[in-house]
Amino acid sequence: MTDIIIIGAGIAGLACARRLNDAGRNVIVVDKGRGIGGRVATRRAGDMRFDHGAPHVSATGGEFANVLCRLGDYKHAASWVDTAGETWSVGTPGMSAIPKGMAAGLDVRLGTSVHAVVLNGSGWDVQCDEQKFAADRVVITVPAPQAAGLLGPQHPLMAEIAGVEMSPGLTLMAAISGNVPTARPGKAHDPLSSIIQDCSKPGRPDIDGSAWVAQAGLAFSHAHLEEDRPDVAARMVLFLCDRLGVTPDRVTHAVAHRWRYSRVANPLGQPFARMPDATLYLGGDWCVGPLIEDAWTSGTAIADDLLTRTL
Repeated sequence: MTDIIIIGAGIAGLACARRLNDAGRNVIVVDKGRGIGGRVATRRAGDMRFDHGAPHVSATGGEFANVLCRLGDYKHAASWVDTAGETWSVGTPGMSAIPKGMAAGLDVRLGTSVHAVVLNGSGWDVQCDEQKFAADRVVITVPAPQAAGLLGPQHPLMAEIAGVEMSPGLTLMAAISGNVPTARPGKAHDPLSSIIQDCSKPGRPDIDGSAWVAQAGLAFSHAHLEEDRPDVAARMVLFLCDRLGVTPDRVTHAVAHRWRYSRVANPLGQPFARMPDATLYLGGDWCVGPLIEDAWTSGTAIADDLLTRTL
């Protein structure tokens, strides 16, 4: 039996696992995806890299600032100044380097889809497609709307997190040939909430032309969430070309990505939810706020709470 199983290898899950592992606890992290990091992600297309989830990260607290500093020391992150003159930390050579750096030395099992978490005596069974894990304690860090699929809609914790709301997001990854254009400011009610020249970030490979990531605003994302991704890309390309002042024939690559649970709109208002016996925890950025640091805060708070107890 494992001390602790953490479901979800996003920032919250990795932060929790890192704190527990460093304290000598036996921890396994499982995730259904092929890569770690959740929405801190990078997509490759030939020589190009697109940070199609969180574009950058910053720290408001000293402890998380130290985390970013250590990631920088190991070349997983670097400083970047955007076109507005603001300084951020970004992963190198992509944002996915940040969770990869956080996960160094952890036992992470990818491609492991969990379909139920079931109480078994004083512990828990984590039931996966091809195997089952037994653990004293379980930490679930999936998006709040997905927790009911693991625990069942009638589980007591579902009522506690019922007020959490998450918003979707649509992302366009595009490459533009020729000279690098400059993004013009958006107009009122612009369908694109942000446009970032990803190839301007440190550690990115030199490419012909330029690589861009455009994030759709909330209204556009809600309106077109269920459309086929090529159709979404075709719509967003026109908005991007307008903002960059280029013609669509200069677009050499355009792919859309759907984030069904992109950002928390109404957070839980506390770092985590848990059962009274402290054997089952729910956490994630949706507990605190929309930032990467919020996910880290939730995961770390869960680990600290667990470490106050006898494991």
